[in-house]
Amino acid sequence: MERKKLIEHTQLLVLSLLAGEDMYGYQMILELARRSDHTFEMKEGTLYPVLHGLERQGYVEAYQQEAPTGRVRKYYHLTRRGEAALKEEAAAWKAYSGAVNAVLRSSAGLSLA
Repeated sequence: MERKKLIEHTQLLVLSLLAGEDMYGYQMILELARRSDHTFEMKEGTLYPVLHGLERQGYVEAYQQEAPTGRVRKYYHLTRRGEAALKEEAAAWKAYSGAVNAVLRSSAGLSLA
């Protein structure tokens, strides 16, 4: 039986960011920090290897575009394959986190608000 390759959580977070709009790297770093109330402070050295891996898997495509400042930026776009992977992995994450929360809720002395 073939084992399913799981997307690691950093990939899942990046795919989630790109589900709403195309973004460039630094924009993703800022947006991830904002959306997570600064729980996730991703560094460039973490983000770009993740993006390159997602490109190799066909989940994102990169293109260059000139910004209003005149600077050329590399944007990333979620592909149909990436959308499918995001939906599948988000459902798996929801099931996993729900199971963890169920165990924590049933533990004596723990309160999850």
